[in-house]
Amino acid sequence: MRYKLIFIVFIAVVAAILAPPVGAQDKKAAPLLPSQTSYVVGPGDVLEISVWKEESLTKSVIVLPDGAIHFPLIGEIEAAGKTVAEIKENIKSKITAFVPEPVLSVEVKQVNSMIIFVLGRVNSPGKFAVNARSNVLQGIAMAGGLNPFAKRNDIKVIRQGGGKGGEKPQYFIFRYDDVADGDRLEKNIWLERGDIILVP
Repeated sequence: MRYKLIFIVFIAVVAAILAPPVGAQDKKAAPLLPSQTSYVVGPGDVLEISVWKEESLTKSVIVLPDGAIHFPLIGEIEAAGKTVAEIKENIKSKITAFVPEPVLSVEVKQVNSMIIFVLGRVNSPGKFAVNARSNVLQGIAMAGGLNPFAKRNDIKVIRQGGGKGGEKPQYFIFRYDDVADGDRLEKNIWLERGDIILVP
C-alpha cells in the first residue's frame, strides 16, 4: 500500500511538471501583432479604422502597393512608411472638417508587409512573411536550413535601404558557424522588411 501511494504521488508530480501552464495554448495561438506605437506600416497591411459613434466611418482598409489607403470623406491618405500614431493624426486632422472632435482609433489587424527573402543553397528558398521579430538564424530556419553544399561562413544579408531614394543597399556578412557556436552573436542581426539572405 505504501509503495502504491508513493507511485501515485510520483505520477502526479510528473504530470504537473509536464503539463503546460494555464493559458499557454491561448498565448501560443494569439496573433503576433506588432507594437501599435512603433510599428511602421507597409503595403499589404490591414488597418482597422473607426470613429466613435460614426458607424459609417468604421472599416478595415488595406494598404495598397503604392502605400496609400482610402477612407470615407477624406479620400486617399499616405500610410506606408508611417507609424500607426502618425496615420491616426493625419486622418484626425482631415476628418475634423466633417466630424467635430472625433474620437478616432487606428489599429493594425493583419501584418502582411513584413516580407524577407532567403535565396541560394537552402532547402526551401523563397519569400517569407514575418509576423514576429526575427534574426538571420531564424530566417534561415524558415527556409528549411542550409543544404550540404552551402558556404556556411559566406552568407550575405542584403538590405535595400528602406526604400529611400538614392540610398545604397547595405551588405552584412554572416558566418553561420561562428554564431551557431555562440561567437560573434552581434552578427545575428534583426531582420527588416525586404531583407535578402543570400546563401552561396
